[in-house]
Amino acid sequence: MRTLYIDCGMGAAGDMLTAALLELVPDREAFLRRLNGLGIPGVTYVAESAVKCGIRGTHVSVLVRGAEEDEHHGHHHDRHDHPHSDLDGVAHILRHLDLTEKVRADALAVYESIAQAESHVHGVSVKEIHFHEVGSLDAIADVAAVCLLMDAIAPEQVVASPVHVGSGQVRCAHGLLPVPAPATAYLLRDVPIYGGQIAGELCTPTGAALLRHFVTRFGPLPAMRTSAIGYGMGKKDFPAANCVRVLLGQTEGESGDVVAELSCNVDDMTAEEIGFAMERLLEAGALDVFTVPVGMKKNRPGTLIRVLCAPADKEKLIDALFRHTTTLGLRENLTTRHVQRRRIETLDTPLGPVRVKKSAGHGVSFSKFEYEDLARIARERGISLAEARHLAEEALL
Repeated sequence: MRTLYIDCGMGAAGDMLTAALLELVPDREAFLRRLNGLGIPGVTYVAESAVKCGIRGTHVSVLVRGAEEDEHHGHHHDRHDHPHSDLDGVAHILRHLDLTEKVRADALAVYESIAQAESHVHGVSVKEIHFHEVGSLDAIADVAAVCLLMDAIAPEQVVASPVHVGSGQVRCAHGLLPVPAPATAYLLRDVPIYGGQIAGELCTPTGAALLRHFVTRFGPLPAMRTSAIGYGMGKKDFPAANCVRVLLGQTEGESGDVVAELSCNVDDMTAEEIGFAMERLLEAGALDVFTVPVGMKKNRPGTLIRVLCAPADKEKLIDALFRHTTTLGLRENLTTRHVQRRRIETLDTPLGPVRVKKSAGHGVSFSKFEYEDLARIARERGISLAEARHLAEEALL
């Protein structure tokens, strides 16, 4: 599987992500010309070689009418020269850029997530939100560039490390704010983040929104055969190399998929009630629900109900567990599951259409007929399921 890994050990910002991804593109000069042909008013992209702690990478500057923005924190953040923009204003600019509909939709979705974060932080509706730093032309340029680069690189999955957010305070249009800034913190909810000894803002709102939109999951570097590596440099110098590193390569299947595991024990529910609860949990988005017989207090036989779900769906599954079971408490863990690539093929046979489920990865592969199709054949012909499977196998010879 074509996998992009983003190392956020020094945070993430739009310009640094742009620079790192640009290093993965085979013809960087041609892509830079493509960026400068987007049509962002008065904006020019400039890519230069940069060295941080002995590591050579790329720094991308966005010039607005020939000048680069002031950078107080190493990333584009403190911008007071441009008028504030609302979501409609940003959407208007994006509609007039030379972008495909998919890339334009990605860029607008990034800004919508920022607007939701600002709405939550300031307690006003999305329509009342005015972007400050992230609404300026160079921020729009960063978002458009990353969305265009992600479309060109076309990874099948994007994995990112836990995000280093920095520490201390950051100055923005509203004054001094704690790091991570409130909007950044909201955008990074349910994402593993950490601080450290480095004072300053390492992850900007723009960087957080881009990560939230494109990253499939957060975790360690998966086992992968790397084909290209990119380093996107910030301007400020720190004791550690101020860069975002990206690695592009092939992984087997979807190894290392992080899921939430919710568990509870009950000893006062009937089999019918448990079955009904399992149906509701699956309808609520659970990836899997299963039960295990257990011994409980006072030597009572009971049932362990376990739910697997995407971390983003965790809260609604917790609500569903409390609503549809009699439990008074539950346990939560984040765990890693290893799955194979899966697909279903529909084959035309003399027996009618027969679906075959195929899986592969980690050096093995499997295939099996869809149960419902075998059951249909068995019912139609008055034969056993095993005989129906044999007929289906013969039909494919």
